[in-house]
Amino acid sequence: MSNETLVEAALRVLNTADPLEKARLGDSVASQWLQGTITRPYDPSLDFPVPDRPARLTDVKLVSPSLMPKLGKAGSLQSRQAIVHSLVHTESWAIDLSWDIIARFGKKEAMPRQFFTDFVKVAQDEGRHFSLLAARLEELGSSYGALPAHDGLWDSAIATSKDLLARLAIEHCVHEARGLDVLPTTISRFRNGGDDVTADLLERVVYPEEITHCAAGVKWFKYLCLRSQNPASYQDSLASQESEPEGGETPMEEESEEVIQKFHGIVRTHFRGPLKPPFNEKARKAAGFGPQWYEPLAVKQF
Repeated sequence: MSNETLVEAALRVLNTADPLEKARLGDSVASQWLQGTITRPYDPSLDFPVPDRPARLTDVKLVSPSLMPKLGKAGSLQSRQAIVHSLVHTESWAIDLSWDIIARFGKKEAMPRQFFTDFVKVAQDEGRHFSLLAARLEELGSSYGALPAHDGLWDSAIATSKDLLARLAIEHCVHEARGLDVLPTTISRFRNGGDDVTADLLERVVYPEEITHCAAGVKWFKYLCLRSQNPASYQDSLASQESEPEGGETPMEEESEEVIQKFHGIVRTHFRGPLKPPFNEKARKAAGFGPQWYEPLAVKQF
């Protein structure tokens, strides 16, 4: 058994600068939690500062999202390298986001044990995605840091650093869901470009697991809304938190208009501009939220 709490271990991951080492350490911490070696989510008597920005190696040239070069459509080696590099960068931030939500909000919001477990599983998946895609990038003759990238994901993490509902809504129900929208097109582009290895990696590993990550965001957004609406009854939902979100129906099926309106209000406050269709309705439904969640936030189609 380890004396270290999960939050302390999460902070070690966040403070690890090398992205490959960050992924390896995160995988080790996740395994220890899931196997019961790390037993306590946090120490109620201790508060640890969570870094505003996780440790990062500085060899990735950062540019404004608006100045990012076009990635292309995977028809050339250069385009395939650019797309995979972009995916590697996104997954590197996804590792930090998963450990940050555990360290920043778990104790502060008195979240149940299953919240920690769900996001540990997300973190472990993101680390695996990063490692596999980084290795694939090397096979394609490039490496992480060889191309410019942007930090839009962490910009929105900073904007939601004081509000767990906002963090869940923006990172896990907007950004993650956007990934579900675009991944099928990305997969088909790699296939059309003759790169079945990358296409298979995205289709068989990354895509199905990203659905469960989105599901975790929807699940815990609903949970927090239920808890705030009816503090006396939210305990009843805790027993149902013992199952991980594997898509399909989520434990809180109280999709009240109030919950959805809350989601709309948070997204309008924290996300610039409308959501962009087309939406991957099948994957979004598998993650636990239907069109009433996102269509009212979309670009109007004329």
